[in-house]
Amino acid sequence: MATRKVTSSQSVVSITRMTEHDLLEVVEIEKLSGISAWGWDAYHNELQSPEDVIMLVAANGESTQESGQALAGFIVSRLVAGELHINNVAVRPEFRRRGVAAQLLTAALSQGRVQGAGFAFLEVREGNTAAQGLYRRAGFAVTGRRRGYYSQPVEDALLMSRTLETWP
Repeated sequence: MATRKVTSSQSVVSITRMTEHDLLEVVEIEKLSGISAWGWDAYHNELQSPEDVIMLVAANGESTQESGQALAGFIVSRLVAGELHINNVAVRPEFRRRGVAAQLLTAALSQGRVQGAGFAFLEVREGNTAAQGLYRRAGFAVTGRRRGYYSQPVEDALLMSRTLETWP
């Protein structure tokens, strides 16, 4: 995947493939976001199947000299039997509500479509209304529920899906 510079009204980020060099920041963003923890090893293992995974990072286009942080967010998804499963999306707190997650999601869905996925699905915490709004704006709809799917705290997952036949 070529580097893709995306500008929104609030943030400039470059969307690129995740590499092993990104993993420390990815794990840091994961912790800051409170998503279900995968950790360094799980992300590293996913990187070992580049033909089956779409793992992207959003590089901060703003000056990073003060913070030393280069990544604004990331997305991890996997291609399985013609379907794209969105596993994790997370953005640093200071970059939220700036369109970074939407840019990452758009890039992953586009790449999934190019790689032959006709359908995309994900699970989202029932209480995460911000993420649900993001996914609805991207054309996802609630198609089911997994009771007690998440732990710490225990919470239901809403299943959301969309076709990629009409993407974008």
